[in-house]
Amino acid sequence: MSRVELWFEFASTYSYPAVMRAEEAARAAGASLAWRAFLLGPIFRAQGWNDSPFNLYPVKGRYMWRDLERICEELKLPFRRPSVFPRNGLVAARVACWHADAPWLPGFVRGVYRANFAEDRDIASRDVVGDVLAEAGADPRAALAAAEAPRAKERLRAQTERATALGIFGAPSFVVGEELFWGNDRLEQALAFARRAPAP
Repeated sequence: MSRVELWFEFASTYSYPAVMRAEEAARAAGASLAWRAFLLGPIFRAQGWNDSPFNLYPVKGRYMWRDLERICEELKLPFRRPSVFPRNGLVAARVACWHADAPWLPGFVRGVYRANFAEDRDIASRDVVGDVLAEAGADPRAALAAAEAPRAKERLRAQTERATALGIFGAPSFVVGEELFWGNDRLEQALAFARRAPAP
């Protein structure tokens, strides 16, 4: 069994249902799951985009919001369309990247997505991120201070560069070895591939 890497961006709409179900799905499949926060902004800018493609292409955006509603209804996930989109998830991404191996990390990631896509809270706010950290069982002051240090900022930059090198162009993405799967609806396919792949 190979490890499945889950690459996510906190502003990403389809990452919301993916992260909410990934840990349970991986456990059921007997797979290990690695959480990889990154930023889509630099990847989009390299393609000449200065905004989310869902804003740049309104027809695509309208479809996406309705599609996300249907997905959340099916999964029984609470959903409220954010009043600001996309929101800046930089602080939360630095926390998730620096504390990738912390036992509270999965709960924190789900909490940030819930704040953004179910509660319409401003995840760019340190106060909101601190609240989510506390709810996940972390020490908010210590976690935020560590994530705002220069080494943590550099780690997120390097992880975003790694995402680019892997060919990641959107979120959520799943990586098994050198195999890339893109989209919430590819989680099961990635897990099935991991079951067939030899462990590294």
